[in-house]
Formats: sequence, structure tokens, C-alpha cells
Amino acid sequence: MEPRDQSEAPEPRPGTGWESVPEHAWGPAQPPPPPARPPTPPTAGPPPGGVLRAVAAGLLGLSGLGLGHVLVRRWGRAAVSWGATAVLLLVALPADPDGVPAALVAAYLLLLVLAGADAARIALRTEFRPWSRPALAVVLGLLLLGVPVAGTAAYGSARDEAVEQQLLGRLEEGDDLVAQAAKSSFLLSAPDYRHALSLYRGLAEDHAGSRAAALVPVRLKSFYAAVASPYRAKKHCEAVGPLTYLRTLPDAVDRKLLGDLAGWPDTPLAESLYGCGVSRLDGAGTDSGGEELGTLLRTFPGTTQADQVGPAVSATIERQVAGLKGAEPCAVTDQLRRTSTLVGELPESSVPSLGRQAAAAVQDGVYACGVDEFEDKHFADARQTLTDFADAYRKDGRRRHALDIATAAEIAEVRPSAGERLPGSGKPGGVRMELVISNGAPNDVEVLYTGPVTGTVKLKACGSCVRFSGEATGAAGACRASGTSYPKARLRLPAGEYHFLYKHGTGASSAVDSYASGSSVKPGYSYTSCTYVIERDPYDLDLPTLPDLLKPASAPR
Repeated sequence: MEPRDQSEAPEPRPGTGWESVPEHAWGPAQPPPPPARPPTPPTAGPPPGGVLRAVAAGLLGLSGLGLGHVLVRRWGRAAVSWGATAVLLLVALPADPDGVPAALVAAYLLLLVLAGADAARIALRTEFRPWSRPALAVVLGLLLLGVPVAGTAAYGSARDEAVEQQLLGRLEEGDDLVAQAAKSSFLLSAPDYRHALSLYRGLAEDHAGSRAAALVPVRLKSFYAAVASPYRAKKHCEAVGPLTYLRTLPDAVDRKLLGDLAGWPDTPLAESLYGCGVSRLDGAGTDSGGEELGTLLRTFPGTTQADQVGPAVSATIERQVAGLKGAEPCAVTDQLRRTSTLVGELPESSVPSLGRQAAAAVQDGVYACGVDEFEDKHFADARQTLTDFADAYRKDGRRRHALDIATAAEIAEVRPSAGERLPGSGKPGGVRMELVISNGAPNDVEVLYTGPVTGTVKLKACGSCVRFSGEATGAAGACRASGTSYPKARLRLPAGEYHFLYKHGTGASSAVDSYASGSSVKPGYSYTSCTYVIERDPYDLDLPTLPDLLKPASAPR
């Protein structure tokens, strides 16, 4: 067998596993590659430009208008933003001084943030409407962010204006209170004035920058004018209370706010205190003006009004003393007493001489009143008045005469004819007659007499004397018992008509009556008189009911 040529490749034999291979690459044949699979279609990713869309949707969502969700076609979520904004507007408008509740504002802002974040999230994977452009939406979102900002600023301005209107309302309330209070007396309207002042002060101190606070100084001037209206009307007594109140305001209100008003009430108050006090000097009431004049001297010493107090009161006393010569000296005396009380209420250092003048005037008044009461036949009053005068003014030169008038008045109470004329104040001249009065009664006796002269004499009880059973036995036996020493008094009297009053004293029963009689003392005679007691049957209806009577017995000699 001839060898084969190694360079010639054997023919392939199908199905034998032998393939045509390159030269020198004999070996087992490689299996054919598997058939190719059809290609898998690629997965769809987010549309390009998602970040820009998210920014735009988020900005639009923050506007509160729901536009972020509108761009991504989420109408229900956009409606939530619309509803929240509508609720906020309903609550906030019209602007109120108290503003919107903080909880509602916080909830609304949180909702805007959530709406913006939600719109941005959806916009990352969602194309906008064909007509919208992300870049344009971003610009629009930035612009619309100004809506809540501008709305907040506008609302703040509206709220500030609401606050201003509220403060102006308070100012108007104070004005109305002042206007209403001015129609009544200060005593009734003081609460309204105080309330109005509290409103003004609150505006000025708590809302210093407001328009209402700027108007407070003008209102305070009107306030002062209203309170002081009685002073402008020259009603000085009515003005004292309001002006005193105004004078206390600097203690409650800042002096810087009051300005010149702080010291304004001083002069009007001094004028009113003086005018009121002086107007009451001659008054008939219990208020004589001392309180007002005393307050003036203590509060405003050295002022023109204080310097006028002394001369005014002195002139009043002189005028009242002159009135003692009129028809009603007792009424004038009452005025002098009130004036004297007034002087006692004044600071003595301010009016040092008024006390003596007032006391002397009252002294004159008491004497004049007692004399007038006697002349008007008010004998009991005259006796009391002049007895008190004699007791109070022992060094007065009229004391002796006052006692004589009181004696005559006491006699006239029992014997009215004794009060026909006022007892003389001097000692009559001429010859005097002797009157001897003996006491034949078992008790002390005081004898009062008035006529050309007036006086009293006291006789002690007759220790050995007894009561007589009747008038006749008494007249026959009085003062005639031998060996009996009767108490006696000797009077030397000018001639004239006399009135006597015999008053029982110790040792007499409570039923012994005083007895009055009249006698004529003539020149050239001397007289005796004896007092005795008679005892009568208490069952005799024709006789006096009082059993014991004092009777005088007198005879010329």
C-alpha cells in the first residue's frame, strides 16, 4: 500500500463526528452553538427631566392653590388643597384683632408641605400635560410662592387695622362715658369718669404706638374740662370734689402723659375752696364752711386765696355782731356760734386773732339773746340763757345785770306783770325805804324781788315755827310769838312798784308752792314782811289741791 499524502485532507464524512478542520488540527469536532433566542424588549424607565418636574410640582403645591397636583392630574388631591385654603380664608377673613388660631395656621402649613412633597413625588414619574413645560412651571411656582407671602403680609396689615379700629372703639367708649358723666353731678358720675380714665390710660400705656394712643392727650384735656365743669360754672362748692379728684390723678397716671394737666387743678381748687367756704359763713345749716377753709389753709398756704381767709372771716364776724341789734339776735347768736366753731377748725397759726374775736362775739350774742327773750316774754328761756351767761363769763361787766334780768324773768314766770319792763342796769338815786322780811316758816325761804332795783335774799328756816291751820290764824300769829328769834333780812329799796317771789327751800314738803305778790314801796315808810306756812284740808274741793302755801305778810310802819 502506498502511503497517503499527509497534506491532503480527508473528505468529511457526514454523521461521523468528523468535520473539516484546518490543516494539522485533527481532533474531535466541537458541538455547534445553540440556536439564538429572540431578544427581550428593554424595560421602560422614568421620563427624562423628572427632577425639574418634581421641583416645579413641589413649588406649585406650596402655593396652596393645588396646582402641583393639577399638573400631574391628581384632581382629588388638588381639591384637598383647595378646601384647606378655603377653610383658612373663611376663618381668617375678615381680619380680626385676635388673628387666626395658631393651631389652624400650623395645620395649614403642614398640609402645604405635605401637598408639595406629594406632588413632587408623583411628578418624578409622570409627564406634565403637553402644554406645560417644567421650566415654565418652576418659574410659575416661584412666582406663586409670593401668594401666601403677600397674603400673610396683607392679612397682617388688615389685622393691624382691625386692632387700630378696636382701640379707636375703646377711645370712643371713653368719650361717650365722659360725655354722659358730664350731664350728672360728680357724686353720681364718678364711676363713669374713672372707667373712662382707665380706658385712656390703657391705650396710652399698653398701645403707645397706636393711632388711638396718639389721641389720648387731647381726650385727657376734654376729660379734665368735663370733670371741672362746675368750676367753670362758678359752682364752687360742687367743684371741690371733682377738682380734688383731678388733683390726685398724677398718683395714678404717668405725669408725662398728663403734661401740664398734672398741676392744673391747684389754682381752681384753691379758688373753689375759698369761694365755697366764704359762701357758707352766714349759712343756717350745720356746714359753716370750716372744712373748706381749713383745707385751703392746710393744702395751699401762702396762696392769694389762703391770705384772704382771715379778713373774710373777720368781716363776717363783724357783720354778724352788728346783726345782734336787729329783730332776731338769738338767730344771729347761733350764726356766731357756728362761725366760732369754724374758727376753731382753722389752723391757729394762719388766723391767730380770729379765735378771740369769735369768742367775744359769741359772748355778746348770748347776752343780747337773753335780753331779747325777756323782752319777747319768753321768761323761762331768758332766765336760762342769762344764768348760763353769768356762769360762763364771770368777769364780764354785764354779769350783774344779766343776773338781775334772770331774777326778774323767774318772777315773771309766776307773775307776768314783773316782766313788763327790763330791770335797770344802774343804781337809782333818791331816798331808800327799809323793808324787813322775817321767816316764820319751818323751812328755808328765798325771796326774789324786782322793781326799781332787783335782787334776792335768803332766809334760814325758823326752827321753832310751825304750820298754821288756816289763813286767819296765820295772819294773826305769824312772826309774833314771844321769845322766838325769827330769821330776818333788811332791804333798803327806792320807792316804786315791786314784785316778789317767795320760794320754799329745805324743810318744806314737796307740795309747798312758790308764791308771788306785788307791793308798792312809798317814800316815808318802812315795811315789814313775814312768811309763814298754812295747812289746809286736802279734801276741801273749794280749796287748792296743794296743802302748803307760802304767804307774805307786810304792813307799813
